[in-house]
Amino acid sequence: MEKQENLSEQSGKTINSSSRLSSGKLRVFFLILISGCIGYYAGITKIAVEWKNFQPSVEVVNKEPPPSVSKADFAPLWTVMQKLEATYYDRKVIDAQKFVDGAITGLVGSLDDPYTVYLPPVKNNDFKQGLAGKFEGIGAELGMKGKQIIIVAPLDGSPAQKAGLRAGDLIVKVNSDFTNGWSLSEAVDKIRGPKGTSVILTVLQKSELTTKELAIIRDTITIKSVISWTKKIKDIDELNKKTDVFKGVENEKIIYVRLSQFGDNTNTEWQSVAVQIDRELKVDKDIRGVVLDVRNNPGGYLTDAVYIISEFIKDGAAVMQEDRNGDRIGYKVNGKGLLYKVPLVVLINRGSASASEIVAGAIQDYKRGVLVGETSFGKGTIQQAEDLGGGSGLHITIAKWLTPNGNWVHQKGLTPDIKADVDTKDPSHDAQLEKAVEELVKE
Repeated sequence: MEKQENLSEQSGKTINSSSRLSSGKLRVFFLILISGCIGYYAGITKIAVEWKNFQPSVEVVNKEPPPSVSKADFAPLWTVMQKLEATYYDRKVIDAQKFVDGAITGLVGSLDDPYTVYLPPVKNNDFKQGLAGKFEGIGAELGMKGKQIIIVAPLDGSPAQKAGLRAGDLIVKVNSDFTNGWSLSEAVDKIRGPKGTSVILTVLQKSELTTKELAIIRDTITIKSVISWTKKIKDIDELNKKTDVFKGVENEKIIYVRLSQFGDNTNTEWQSVAVQIDRELKVDKDIRGVVLDVRNNPGGYLTDAVYIISEFIKDGAAVMQEDRNGDRIGYKVNGKGLLYKVPLVVLINRGSASASEIVAGAIQDYKRGVLVGETSFGKGTIQQAEDLGGGSGLHITIAKWLTPNGNWVHQKGLTPDIKADVDTKDPSHDAQLEKAVEELVKE
């Protein structure tokens, strides 16, 4: 507990997670552009310019800018719009609102931040549906490494997973189109689509020298954030039954909790699971501990991450936020957890990003549990989202997040305490889960 209090003090200022965070205004989300699409949270700041040479040829409404904080000459913009409307050969495709959407997209894109975006109404609605846990698509989160479009994680049971997509796959082509120079938004537009339609992805997978084509039939994707089971070690199908590691403890039990995202229903689902686990721990002395699996979890709401951390850590800062001025705020755990003492192992991999890294990072910093698996994705920024008029949305990066010890994981990820690779030769053997169970039986 002493260490937890010290970590809280490092932030300079702390706020109670049950007050400010409960507003849901501040959210962190790894770019889950789920090709279907779940999306990524960002937000809004005031951008004001001095509008000069205002001579548009299209009718413009709401043209008065907010108080100017920076100056920009809009003459080239109006000139381009005027010339397109006057001379473009196909008048049917001229759409003034699309001009505006494109201009805003370019404005936001000039920041070269894949997590700061403008979403027109359709995309904004798709994003919200994804967080609600239901959408149509292939069921895979997209991200960027450098300038390359990658698969962050296929969702459990999704068409993407069934087709063989893996975390870390590079997307070389979508149908016949190369992805060079694409933004994440462009990739989503090409990959997502209605149920029953198909898309062909050409991917380069880890350790492979040649690309492969995967044909994927889109479907309705329903996401359940939290699933759990309690089993005797001998009944866990994913373990290697021939190993001697579990000799003598075959009848001991493990509680497994899979956390696939931090969405609209996560806290409610989690609370139900946590209560059940607490009951089991009180009556079943054969339970050795909990495996919390956040592999291929692309993130979600910051509030949810703090909520989950609060289940295992009694006091201190769950995560810290550092704003553009370098000021830090620590978000405290809520002190209402049920699982403070149960032995804990957290599974991570390269598809664990953002809010899942917040949870794993706090567990690691407080030495509350052991991290097993692969180095995580490394997404260390916070986004805020605000709806604009007409159903569109503006998402903007507003701050960094840091682990309680002040570690910024951005573009480097969390290093597991115990490294465990995937068994590429036997898909039915979960070598990482096996290592996690092995750690628990050592307790």
